[in-house]
Amino acid sequence: MLSLPGRNSTQGWRVVERIAWTAAIVCLGSWTALTALRASNRRHDVERFRVVRQVSPPAPRVDQSLWSPERVRAWRESLTREAPAPLGILRIPRIGLEVAVFEGTEEWTLNRAVGHIEETAAPGAKGNCGIAGHRDGFFRGLKDVQAGDDISLETHEGIQTYRVERTWIVNPEDVTVLDPTPMPALTLVTCYPFYFVGSAPQRYIVRAVARRPPT
Repeated sequence: MLSLPGRNSTQGWRVVERIAWTAAIVCLGSWTALTALRASNRRHDVERFRVVRQVSPPAPRVDQSLWSPERVRAWRESLTREAPAPLGILRIPRIGLEVAVFEGTEEWTLNRAVGHIEETAAPGAKGNCGIAGHRDGFFRGLKDVQAGDDISLETHEGIQTYRVERTWIVNPEDVTVLDPTPMPALTLVTCYPFYFVGSAPQRYIVRAVARRPPT
C-alpha cells in the first residue's frame, strides 16, 4: 500500500490556519467594540459638559483688593474642595462685586463665595431672600453701597434686578430682617464693624427690592 507523504503535515497546517483566522476575527471584533465604546464615552462626556455649561452660571471674577490676608488664605484653601453647583450669581456694579451664591452659611461656603440663608426665599423667588457673606471677604464692599444702587441676581430662571432701599445696623439677635416680605426682596447680611479686630459684635444689613420681574 502506498503512503501519501506530507498528508498529516498538510492537515496540521490547515488546523493552524483555522485557529489563526479565528483569533484574528476575535481580535478584530474586540477592537471594533472597544473603539465604539470609546467613541460613545467621548460623546457622553461632551454632552455632559455641554449640559453643565448651559445650566451653570459662569465662574465670576474675584476682586480681593479689600480683603484681609486671612480671608484670602481661607478662600485659596476652599478651592481645594469641589464646589456644588451655584444657585446663582450676585452682582453689585457700584462696588464691582460678582460672586457665586451657594446654599447655606457654613464656614467653607462663606470662604468660597456667599451663602443663601436657610428658611428664606430662594434666590430669584418671591419673598425675602437672605444672603450672607464675610465682612473681610466678598461683602467688605457693602460699606460703600448706597440707597438707589442696583443689585442683580442671576439664576437659572433669569435675571432679577433690585434697587437698594436702605442700609442699617442691628444686633445679632435681631432676625426680623429676614422676615418674609410681600414683594421680591434681597437682604444682604454681614458682620459689623467692617474693620473690627476679633469677633464683630453687630450685623450690617442691605435691603434691596425688586425693580422688575425676572427676564
